[in-house]
Amino acid sequence: MYAFLSSPAALTFGWVLLGLAGLTTVVLVTMPDNRLPLSRRRPGSEPQGSGIQRMANAATDAVEKMLRGRNTSFDAILEEAGVTTPVKDLIVIVGAAALAAFALGLVLGQPVIGLLLALLCPIIGRMLLSTLADRRRKEFGKQLDEVLQMMAGSLRAGYSLPQAVATIAQEAGVPVSQEFARVTNEARVGRSMMDSLNDVATRMRNEDFYWITQAIGINREVGGNLADVLENVSKTIRERTAMKRQVAALAADGKLSAIILMLLPFVVSLFLFISNPGYIMRLFTDPLGWMMLGAGVVMLGIGGFWLTKLINLKY
Repeated sequence: MYAFLSSPAALTFGWVLLGLAGLTTVVLVTMPDNRLPLSRRRPGSEPQGSGIQRMANAATDAVEKMLRGRNTSFDAILEEAGVTTPVKDLIVIVGAAALAAFALGLVLGQPVIGLLLALLCPIIGRMLLSTLADRRRKEFGKQLDEVLQMMAGSLRAGYSLPQAVATIAQEAGVPVSQEFARVTNEARVGRSMMDSLNDVATRMRNEDFYWITQAIGINREVGGNLADVLENVSKTIRERTAMKRQVAALAADGKLSAIILMLLPFVVSLFLFISNPGYIMRLFTDPLGWMMLGAGVVMLGIGGFWLTKLINLKY
């Protein structure tokens, strides 16, 4: 097996895989997400398109059949990240990226590195989705003060709570408008608005919005002026936001130091790989080098966990 991977045939096979993965990814990225099957638009018509497009459609259909009937968390992850790409397309794109990484390793004559890169592709994809979800939650938290003021103003103008929520869905920015539009749509089909708002708080993992939902729920039970309640909550959230920003400013120096320390081994390895490949490749070809890499990964993980605990201030 290793003889084949180091042979010229493996190089040709790698170029073929690289081109196939690239074409598949381009087709899936450029195709519209909300496309309807041709059989629904033109009954009796046969699907048209290029061979690579039909191949991409066949791959996504196979993934859809595999996921059908299974309880997966992919949809929830994509909702939190605000990604509108279908799950089946995203899985095929990640698979194509892994295939391209392995093919690149074959082309460069380093099948082991290509295999490692292929295994890292799903992990990197999951990390990217987590980053997008965290960014979306932070943006949601920044807009809460404005949302409360708009809601209180709408209530003082004589709007009901569902009308105020619908107004925010139309006037607020992303991602608040998306979440409140979902609440409005769920309320129109008969779901309790409080349940929808609680789902938003859970999905956004925002403690301040959880307070808002609790204040709205208590007010609906005991009565009172909801606009005044929301203004008081808005004042508390502004004070908490000011404290969060002060803590973030104080911890910025430590976070920058942690980022530099975590990236330093990878930057040095990349520099050695470019300047002296024979020197750095001994880590991947010698058993002692494998042991050193394993020890380095363990120590880097311990150090990253330690630095995270140091800079993640609780208050």
